Amino acid sequence: MTKRAESKYKINRRLGINLWGRPKSPINKREYGPGQHGQRRKKPTDFGTQLMAKQKLKGYYGNISEKQFRKYYEEAVRRKGDTSENLIEILERRLDAVTYRLKFAVTPFAARQFVSHGHLLVNGKRVNIPSYLVKDNDTIEVKEKSKQLAVVLDATQSSERDVPEYLEVDHRAMKGRFARAPKLSDVPYPVQMEPNLVVEFYSR
Repeated sequence: MTKRAESKYKINRRLGINLWGRPKSPINKREYGPGQHGQRRKKPTDFGTQLMAKQKLKGYYGNISEKQFRKYYEEAVRRKGDTSENLIEILERRLDAVTYRLKFAVTPFAARQFVSHGHLLVNGKRVNIPSYLVKDNDTIEVKEKSKQLAVVLDATQSSERDVPEYLEVDHRAMKGRFARAPKLSDVPYPVQMEPNLVVEFYSR
C-alpha cells in the first residue's frame, strides 16, 4: 500500500484542487490548504508553478516517488517525439493506472493495492508490480477468484467516470485490453494537467 494512501485528500487540499474529481473530496467544501496557514494566498513564481504541475501529476498517479517519477521523465526524454506527451504515455501504461482506468478499482491508491495483492493477470500471467508497463494489445484480467470481490464490483458499477477510448473493457468478464498509446488529449483528467511545465521543471 502506498505510504500516502491514508492522506490522499491532504494532497487535494495542499494543491487546492479536487485531483481525482471525487464527490467526497474535502476540497469541495474548503478550497484552501490544510493547517493554520492554509488560507494564505501567494502569487506563485515560475518555479512554484512548475513544481505545482509536477506535484499534481505525481499525486494523481497515487503519489509516485520522486526517484521513480524522475526515471519516467528521463525515459520520456530518450524517446522520439514530444517529451511531455511521452511522459503521459508512460504514466498511463503503468499497470495500476490501467487498472484504475478500466474501473477495476475506485481510486489510483486502491488500484495500486489491488495489483500488489496479486488480483490481476496480464496476458494470462499474474503480475503484482504496480509500476509494470503495459504494452499495446496486452490483455488485463481480474483473477477468477477475485471477480466477485466487493471492491471490484463497486468500482465497475460506479458512474463517477467512463473508460477512455484507448482501452477496451468487458466488465462482465472483468477483462480489458490496452488498445493503443494515449495522447494527453485522450486522458480523462478531472483537472488540467501541464506536463510541459513538468518538463521545464526537470530541464532547469
